[in-house]
Amino acid sequence: MTQHETYTAGPQESGDRLDLFVCQKQPDLTRSHVQKLLEEDHLTVNGKKVKAGYKIRIGDNIELTIPEARIPDARPQDIPIEIVYEDDDLAVVNKPRGMVVHPAAGHEDGTLVNALMYRFNGNLSGINGVLRPGIVHRIDKDTSGLLVVCKSDRAHLALSERLKTHDIERVYHAVVHGVMKEQEGTIDAPIGRMDRERKKMMVRADGRKAVTHYKVLRQYPNFAYLEVRLETGRTHQIRVHMQYIGHPVLGDPVYGPAKESTVEGKKLAGMDFWPGQILHAKVLGFVHPVTGEWMHFDSELPDYFKKVLETIDI
Repeated sequence: MTQHETYTAGPQESGDRLDLFVCQKQPDLTRSHVQKLLEEDHLTVNGKKVKAGYKIRIGDNIELTIPEARIPDARPQDIPIEIVYEDDDLAVVNKPRGMVVHPAAGHEDGTLVNALMYRFNGNLSGINGVLRPGIVHRIDKDTSGLLVVCKSDRAHLALSERLKTHDIERVYHAVVHGVMKEQEGTIDAPIGRMDRERKKMMVRADGRKAVTHYKVLRQYPNFAYLEVRLETGRTHQIRVHMQYIGHPVLGDPVYGPAKESTVEGKKLAGMDFWPGQILHAKVLGFVHPVTGEWMHFDSELPDYFKKVLETIDI
């Protein structure tokens, strides 16, 4: 059922951000959900559309409409997927390289969401709308590895908040170009969209805070095998940060070099799994949003990753 609410701001709410105000009034809503409601004109102030960061004034009339949850319209497809863990509220999936997480332009089916819809008979959280049911966080098409999906809205809401407070452990393994000067380090550089190529990201002063920690697991003659820990989770964060410090992810078609110039790189370029960044979401850890239990998962490196390590070991 569609829910309609009207609030009149009092002195105690003056100066509060609109999105935080709404979240306080509706604890089941996340700030991203409030932003979506604003974009779809379901949230207005004094009858006008405003931004999420609008500062509330005494006497403001805030009208909120929460549409009835829609049944996800991504069609179920019988696509094999590896379920690492499953209970009534969530599941942990080991996504293969080459699979898109959710439907989008050019990828209307064959995605992880299509597979999940079939596997769980449509039993997925609906907070992220009809094309991203159950999806709390994403990994790129050509990145393999672990991600958590939610069946219940209560689990989705809780995990979304923990992502914002950086309370979910996410560890990747990557192969990058070059010889690392330091055995470990931290990249603290804000990330935002490029002005002319909006699908690409870059380090820019007005971007969103992004922090990546890395450690060299093994240095090869022309490449480095890294463990990378995400403190934040910006779009393409690892790929952008590694390019920023001069060590782009091997095989990255967007942020890496146009051609592989090393002997190993040229050999890899001829293999059947190329091109695609050599990046794997290996470790995932979080507090279960319902039971409070610490959950920890560690996936084995996929065959394509092992083949790369064998090839560059000369």
